[in-house]
Amino acid sequence: MHLKDEAGTARLGEAVARRLRGGEAVCLSGPLGAGKSTLARALIRALTRPDEDVPSPTFTLVQFYEGAGLKVAHFDLYRLTSPEEAYEIGLDEALEDGAAIIEWPERLEGDLPADRLDIEITLDGDGRRVSMTGHGAWKGRALEFGS
Repeated sequence: MHLKDEAGTARLGEAVARRLRGGEAVCLSGPLGAGKSTLARALIRALTRPDEDVPSPTFTLVQFYEGAGLKVAHFDLYRLTSPEEAYEIGLDEALEDGAAIIEWPERLEGDLPADRLDIEITLDGDGRRVSMTGHGAWKGRALEFGS
């Protein structure tokens, strides 16, 4: 799908939030500046509140949020040097207690959560091209989304 602007990216995040359940992950891939953090921010705000402060976890590696019906952890794995580090900072616990949004999931070297939605974002002119692949519980799950 093509997202023409930041508002389209935010609508996608809101649509994913409506379908996300406990024990599941949303894995965001793409180059720097593609909009992974924008999508994650919209998803988190849809689960918590519209004015939620959602800083990028680039330096903290993980941020935790208390949603109305679902806890969510936002991981940025860019600076990790091994997949084990993601589990040392609480990935397993985040999935046990709620859901996880994972930026730079390729750092897990294939050791990804079984129930996940992979979202790859690429630059496409002034907009973004997005491809989504569901695994486990996400396989075949439809999103209600208007780009």
